[in-house]
Amino acid sequence: MSGEIRRVVSKDGHNNVKIDNVEGMIKLFLHDIWTTVVDMKWRYKITLFASTFVMTWFTFGLVFYLIGLRNGDFAADPSSNHTACVMNVETLTGAYLFSLETQTTIGYGFRHVSEECPLAILALVVQLVVTGLAEIFVTGAFLAKLARPKKRAESIKFSRSAVVCERQGKRCLMVRVANMRKSLLIQCQLSGKLLSPYVTREGEKTLIRQAALDFHLDSSDECPFLLMPLTFCHVLDARSPLAALTADDLPTCQFELLVTLNGTMESTAATCQSRTSYVPQEILWGYEFKAVLFNTPAGKLVADLSFFDEVQRCGEPPALLDDTEKLQLEEEYRRHSEADLRSTE
Repeated sequence: MSGEIRRVVSKDGHNNVKIDNVEGMIKLFLHDIWTTVVDMKWRYKITLFASTFVMTWFTFGLVFYLIGLRNGDFAADPSSNHTACVMNVETLTGAYLFSLETQTTIGYGFRHVSEECPLAILALVVQLVVTGLAEIFVTGAFLAKLARPKKRAESIKFSRSAVVCERQGKRCLMVRVANMRKSLLIQCQLSGKLLSPYVTREGEKTLIRQAALDFHLDSSDECPFLLMPLTFCHVLDARSPLAALTADDLPTCQFELLVTLNGTMESTAATCQSRTSYVPQEILWGYEFKAVLFNTPAGKLVADLSFFDEVQRCGEPPALLDDTEKLQLEEEYRRHSEADLRSTE
């Protein structure tokens, strides 16, 4: 793309397409209220959480106050045989405090419903049922928000650039991926979508055409463990949507490569997804990624992520670490291992 880079998906995986002018959007959101609440930002969710309790306390406090008012509990000179619906409640503030104490099961014992007032007993039962359901809904929305694997996906790192180089006699488009956490991701699959403008035979211009790209690890169809930084390859053969791509065409091409990694978290078995995108300016022709895995003098395998985004010309000898750098890596490995051990104690 010439000029400003316009992405459908940002580098950190966020959708840049704005959905606007949707008829009946509020109705659609309320129809699926669960998803709406779960997708809320935390500040709105906390506001909803607090306002739900305050509103129910006040609403049922007002109900108890009206019941007492109807029963004549607030009369200036009640009869000697008069029994209040809610004992020791004489004002709206007192009714509010009774509602709060009932819903939160504080149970101070000073205010309580009289057994001679069926309407107040019914209101008490309704409050416990309604507020119990509201608490379940709000608490469930909080837990669902916390349990979403979105944050886990943010600990997956993609290489800043993609590269095109010969591998095992085939021209390949390669992307490097790393898991930044110690917990494993299993059943990992990397897939790609080529987003490009397209004009049909009838002259209709489609803004975005999507074509699938298959990425494999060393030409294997198996789903690998993301134990270490891995390089996934897409073979640029006759079946590839990028088969006709050349180094000379790359600067003038108009497309966006959307790369998606799907994996299963070993700890929870939940599925997480992480995305990024590459435009032609971020695809380096004739380059390959530098090595990131090194053996220390003690035989430890260390992934040095300072080389994660580094590239070199195809065919150049790999960079070798001297003994001092290897010892430094080993010391960092030992320090991180001790820190992980302390955190699990």
